[in-house]
Amino acid sequence: MIRWVLNIALLLLMSFPVCGQDTVIHKVDSLTDRLYIIENITRDGETLPEIELEEINVVEKVGLKERFKWWRYKRLVHNVKRVYPYSLVVRQKFTEINDTLQQIKGDKEKKQFLKNYEADLFGKYEDDIKHMTITQGRILIKLIDRETQNTSYELIRDYRGSVSAFFWQGIARIFGSNLKSEYEPEGKDYLIEKVIYEIENGRL
Repeated sequence: MIRWVLNIALLLLMSFPVCGQDTVIHKVDSLTDRLYIIENITRDGETLPEIELEEINVVEKVGLKERFKWWRYKRLVHNVKRVYPYSLVVRQKFTEINDTLQQIKGDKEKKQFLKNYEADLFGKYEDDIKHMTITQGRILIKLIDRETQNTSYELIRDYRGSVSAFFWQGIARIFGSNLKSEYEPEGKDYLIEKVIYEIENGRL
């Protein structure tokens, strides 16, 4: 781009003779479709034709390290946008379950309610959850803690019992996840919190 501009400037300088203070208007060529104004300017007793060129901003090439950081951030944005709505669903269902359980007196009735509720949730969301990546699953585990103030392990333990919680924790560990993961918005999860803030404010 810079070489092209310089070539055009040199072409213009060589195309017109010095002729006092007259102004010359010339169309460069049919490719640019612009008019360039050549003015004869006298400096230090010497008159030469001059042309005003547009300012050119030269930006430093982004290094591999910076590009990798940007790529990781874009992937984080993608993953958070993918799972954040489900964490809001968990928060809503968590409130509904607690409100309903307070109205049910017998333990047998409570277990039956939880069983039916669980079957309904699996029917609605199982396919979506199965298509999540391991990374998205880890983020969802953290966001569940963010929205409910309870880790996924605590939720399973409280509603399904310690044995179920222990079992699913073992499965999660096989895939490199941890149901006991806590959300740290001012610590290692500050970037996730930043992405959520941008989502909530309609910028992502």
